[in-house]
Amino acid sequence: MTDISSVTSSAVAMVAKPFTELNKAASAATTSFASTLTKVQTAVGIKPKTGFVAGPTYEAGTLLGQTKAAFNNSLSATKSALGIKP
Repeated sequence: MTDISSVTSSAVAMVAKPFTELNKAASAATTSFASTLTKVQTAVGIKPKTGFVAGPTYEAGTLLGQTKAAFNNSLSATKSALGIKP
């Protein structure tokens, strides 16, 4: 005859394994999502790449800062071509 404790422990192991695997999957998904979110925030300019949170070094690394620099460079080139002095 089978001992009741071995049946109970087998049943507990059989039920616990899916929960353990589910917890591992949830942890991996959370880590992956957090990593992707950080990369998107950095690319868009919400979060700095470095410790800088203001100034030209910070702006140069953000999408907004790069757009602003490109606009300013275009404006300067246009003024120069038209001979407009500031």
